[in-house]
Amino acid sequence: MHLFALLSNLRFQDILDILFLSVVAYHLYLWFQGTKAFKALVGLLGFGVIYTIAQSWGLFLTTWVFQVFWQVLVILLIILFQSEIRQVLERVNPLSALGLRKISKPEHWIPEFSKAIFSLAKRKIGALVIIERMDMVEDMVTDGQALYGEPGPELLMSIFHKESPLHDGAMLIRKGRVDQVACYLPLSADEGLPKEWGTRHRAALGITQRCDACVVAVSEERGKVSFARGKKVSPVDDAEILSDWLIEAIIPGSPEKNSLLEKALSIFHHRWPIKIGTLVLVGLVWLLLAGQQNFEVAIEIPLEIKNIPANIERLGTTSPQVKITVRGLRKDASTLDKSDLHAGIDLSSARSGIQSFRITRDQIVLPNDRLYVIEIVPSILQFEFQEKP
Repeated sequence: MHLFALLSNLRFQDILDILFLSVVAYHLYLWFQGTKAFKALVGLLGFGVIYTIAQSWGLFLTTWVFQVFWQVLVILLIILFQSEIRQVLERVNPLSALGLRKISKPEHWIPEFSKAIFSLAKRKIGALVIIERMDMVEDMVTDGQALYGEPGPELLMSIFHKESPLHDGAMLIRKGRVDQVACYLPLSADEGLPKEWGTRHRAALGITQRCDACVVAVSEERGKVSFARGKKVSPVDDAEILSDWLIEAIIPGSPEKNSLLEKALSIFHHRWPIKIGTLVLVGLVWLLLAGQQNFEVAIEIPLEIKNIPANIERLGTTSPQVKITVRGLRKDASTLDKSDLHAGIDLSSARSGIQSFRITRDQIVLPNDRLYVIEIVPSILQFEFQEKP
């Protein structure tokens, strides 16, 4: 594959293709980062690179094995990571982008709820509460028991009290009301987490890595309150701060009115190492696969005159030229040059006067049989002849 030829024939569609896939890959990285599905995606990327290299080098057996492997692996991935896949599809749902699904408005329950959380912390009663936002969390919680009511101090105390049969698990608050209790959550797969973190904190981080919900955790051993949101767990000092964070999470404040230039610059400098890395990775994959892409190139070449009868001469000295469009794999078509193509026309039937001759594909010689001519312009040429004196 001629790398320079690929780059020199880079089209606007190719640039748009690379940029679009870079944006998709960047958001996939953000959504799956820290999850088991992310590790699977990294492994798939490695297999994809090996498969591409094997295919480009003509390794028949390796290519065949990977083709069979992909068919089985895709089905297994859909089964194993169906919740993550559904979550991604919900995030790109155009109905959500149009605002047809609204975040519930915080009501009077937040201040009382925050006070109840710190009351539990003061008594060193462990608790874990999920506040659902836009993403649905049904697929990420298991064994929940339906229970409907206001998330007030009495209900929280009765649920999370050590003698309660429902205290072991998490409470789910949906649209300002308790929806389920005794829910079990996925634990974070991150390594190097603080040693003092127990199962509650790992569960709080684990679910925020998979959706946009926020989680309040109360440590039973230390009597401390933590707030998890956006893949980050932060300690909370008092009930008023917790109320402010909950209100901000449920109803985000209006965005700052930045200038258009500031918004454009923020696209580039925000998480720029990840964005550049994604762009480079997608660009390398594109270069590996671009050679296998169908590609068309148009070249204007001179037409060689052949077999004019000895008693006939052609009027006019202009050398005829034709423009041909060639299609083939990009690694072959993008490297074509005038010197690689030869076209001739047989004028053995020429007679005095004006005659028309058709240019056909078999009159054009290509460098290999992987390329073929799809168009010749003009396809018919007129010549004027006269007999020699």
